[in-house]
Amino acid sequence: MAAVALLAASLLAGCSSDGKGAPAWTVEPSTASPGASSATAAPSATASGGPSASPGATASAGATASAWKVFTDPAKKVSFELPQDWIAQSVEPAKGTLPGAVKVEVKDAEGTYLATLQTGLPEATPATCAPAAKKSYVVVSSVPVELPHSGGEGTISPHVVFRVIQGYRFFGSYGITNMVGGADSKACQLQNVVRGLEGKGNYSFSDVGSLKSFAPDEKVAPAKVFDTLDQAADYVNEGSEFANVQRMLMSLEIKN
Repeated sequence: MAAVALLAASLLAGCSSDGKGAPAWTVEPSTASPGASSATAAPSATASGGPSASPGATASAGATASAWKVFTDPAKKVSFELPQDWIAQSVEPAKGTLPGAVKVEVKDAEGTYLATLQTGLPEATPATCAPAAKKSYVVVSSVPVELPHSGGEGTISPHVVFRVIQGYRFFGSYGITNMVGGADSKACQLQNVVRGLEGKGNYSFSDVGSLKSFAPDEKVAPAKVFDTLDQAADYVNEGSEFANVQRMLMSLEIKN
């Protein structure tokens, strides 16, 4: 019940976490220095009773696969780990990406889509909407990761995150980002994008490029959907799918 209360409170106040399911209060993005992490360690124990995750650590409490392999694209521009029975396949980069861009789709052993890695993406512009149209969101999981990136206004250091935005249900998405969602814990969309180094373009490794509050008649997948915040916390804290995905995302290496 304590974890549920924390998650519910964070929808109103704004938070992030250095692990999963245990929000830690943060400074507003406007008061954080460019390139600095917005996640701070909570003084109390996390929901799982363990310490906050350190950079490069796998924070997931769920069981991960016993056997892993490494995917490297033919040009050796990117690499990451994934479970032995998962499938990583290079596909044609999207139109508008920079020359030499890489696009890789990841599926599980049954062929179910999990995530896409894309490099050479064009500049990402924050989604705008009327203040009344913005939706409350919460960062259920946020773990720092060492990756090349550019700073500037509206950015933090890269984090592997799982965020939930409120609508007629709770919609969740995982990915790597260094872009602030919203100073008031409300947003039109939450972008799973890292602002890359000068001349390299942006990149994304996520289930969806951006998360929004879906309308009842819209297709939600591959984003996640939950009836309660409890369900979102359980997916992050207890499920093996997120444990494997989180380890995969945190293993990403991009060659400069």
